[in-house]
Amino acid sequence: MSSKPIVATMIGDPCGIGPEVVVKSIALGGVHGMCRPLVVGSTESVQQTVNMLKLKHTVRRVTDVDDAVGLDPAVIDVYDTGQLDPNFITLAKANRECGLASAAWLKEMEVLAAAGKVQATIMGPINTDALKMADKFDAVVGVEVGKTYLFLITGPLRVVHLTDHIPLRQVCDIISPDLVYKALRTMHDDFSRWGIPKPRIVVAGLNAHAYGDEDKYQIAPGVEKAKAEGIDVTGPAPPDSVFRWCIDGQYDAVLCMFHDQGHIAVKTWGFVGNCAMILGTPHIHMSVAHGTAFDIVGKGIANHEMMLTSMRHAASLGSGKGFYRDAAAA
Repeated sequence: MSSKPIVATMIGDPCGIGPEVVVKSIALGGVHGMCRPLVVGSTESVQQTVNMLKLKHTVRRVTDVDDAVGLDPAVIDVYDTGQLDPNFITLAKANRECGLASAAWLKEMEVLAAAGKVQATIMGPINTDALKMADKFDAVVGVEVGKTYLFLITGPLRVVHLTDHIPLRQVCDIISPDLVYKALRTMHDDFSRWGIPKPRIVVAGLNAHAYGDEDKYQIAPGVEKAKAEGIDVTGPAPPDSVFRWCIDGQYDAVLCMFHDQGHIAVKTWGFVGNCAMILGTPHIHMSVAHGTAFDIVGKGIANHEMMLTSMRHAASLGSGKGFYRDAAAA
């Protein structure tokens, strides 16, 4: 049996570009050298995509992860328990049945990960309209303040969000020493588990130059508590500098205070090829930062770099080797 981790990737909504970016990543991205890729979703959708891209890969349906060898680059294993009648795949048009299937596939991956059958999961681009039609919008793993955290990765820049979709006026009231400490504890423990034994973390201040009451009384005490427990953390530091420091390799990750503080830095540094994950969950769970792109479905022109990056990070983290580093860029 191979020691490579099994990375399960659901195709996203089959009416969108999800199947295309998943198939391209597995067929063209060389991920078999890092993991055993397993697709979760519709076998028919994957086969249609292989045909559309004019690939020669064999698509194989499996209903038991133990039957998914995942070692032959010419074979794409699809974990398909019959959640979707292929007649409901309406390209570039959302529908309830595909919303139901997307939710079911997400649940199946969660169950497989909880049972230790797979070492990481990736969510392909889902369609919110389809999920709402199916009354399954809550199937998507979200962020719960103080428990889980949005984590964005773009090249050397890795950013964890203390808060996410919260009005900026409320951020000042929500930030607390305990909230900051919990985030730092989660970052340290998860990073260590993934192969970064002593992660270096820098905390972005809230105010210009990290000079304000919030920085002094609501952020700094949380940082000091984490330091007292041996966590390698600096801050609060000037928020206009911390992202550059991370890019330059001085730190492994930045803890930012609110949504746009982190998103603007990430998207400015490099939008194509970035990926996202939820920190604080029991297993590695990643996703892409784009949608179903109905306007280009079936044209074979979808950019798969975000999905490929997600697979590479999932494989590296799932192997306990830390974050994926592109040898060409190192």
